[in-house]
Amino acid sequence: MSINDIFDSSDKPQSWGNRFRNRRFGFLKEKLDRLPKPVRILDIGGLESFWTNRGFGEDPDYQITILNLEKAKTSCSNFSSLAGDATDLSAIGDKEYDVAFSNSVIEHLYTFENQMRMAREVQRVGKYHFIQTPNKYFPIEPHYVLPFFDLLPASSKYGILTKTKFSRLKKWSHQDARQYVDEIRLISHSEFKRLFPQSRMYKEMFMGLVKSFTAHNF
Repeated sequence: MSINDIFDSSDKPQSWGNRFRNRRFGFLKEKLDRLPKPVRILDIGGLESFWTNRGFGEDPDYQITILNLEKAKTSCSNFSSLAGDATDLSAIGDKEYDVAFSNSVIEHLYTFENQMRMAREVQRVGKYHFIQTPNKYFPIEPHYVLPFFDLLPASSKYGILTKTKFSRLKKWSHQDARQYVDEIRLISHSEFKRLFPQSRMYKEMFMGLVKSFTAHNF
């Protein structure tokens, strides 16, 4: 593993973050294999590339809908796209999807109240759910790849991001830095249990520490 693999975005195949995604996805795939086909999946806040990188493109066993604030183009016949808000999925019926899925999205909703709204919605629209978020108390903040960054005041975070290359070996734009600092609210294990009180918790471990949680009901 090179230094760039550690700091690169999780969307890049060789990145540190993508390797964790692959391991987590293996756990999900075991659950999906048991479901009657085709499986209808709603991916809230995701990308088509997340699924195609894992071999789901053009697989008729999986009908995958990608939901984001803006509708995006899809290239595979078994993919579709919706515009929507994770905190209000009222256009989608109860249990309309077999699986409501989300990877590292719920921490981007600014407030715990919004996180509660999303948690209620994913449990309503999916027969099953698989919702992942980083652990607030893991020493390395995953969005910035910096130690204990979440403990700093917002002004210090903003200064480090825009004036140094400590985070992901680059200076962040003022717009991106402000957006991330404002929107990210990491979640503790106790809070995640409040959001998903009936769910099982898959804990992703790294060097004996919990890196992320996934709430699921498979």
